[in-house]
Amino acid sequence: MPDKHTIAQSVNELLKRHGLSVTESRSRILEMFLREPGALSHALIEKKNSAGIDRVTIYRTLQTFTDSGLIHTIPTADNAVLYALCRDACTAGAHHDEHVHFICEKCRHTTCLEHTEVPRIELPEGFRAGSVAVLINGTCNACRE
Repeated sequence: MPDKHTIAQSVNELLKRHGLSVTESRSRILEMFLREPGALSHALIEKKNSAGIDRVTIYRTLQTFTDSGLIHTIPTADNAVLYALCRDACTAGAHHDEHVHFICEKCRHTTCLEHTEVPRIELPEGFRAGSVAVLINGTCNACRE
């Protein structure tokens, strides 16, 4: 795991690259994404929140991160939303995060499978896709052992 200085430097660089001012709440929430592998829910961020950031600030920060192309949303089967860091190619209003997501049925951990291609889907005449979300449910390596 990277040291505190390296993470703080990464946080500042990511926020500035996405045109966001560096605030304590943004820094703390972004640190969580850099420290945790996979996706995070609002509830998990709230639970891990040792800095006392209120629920509304967490929600607004997640929305700001999504709008700026820093994180992307992942829909789940139970209509919840998870959040994960975007690849470098995402920018404000231009997410390029159409990749497969794997959800472990045992530990509930969600992983972005960025190198797994989204299958081409033929839509009926007159239908136009806005975005594509592919979710795979199964058992991750850690839970299989």
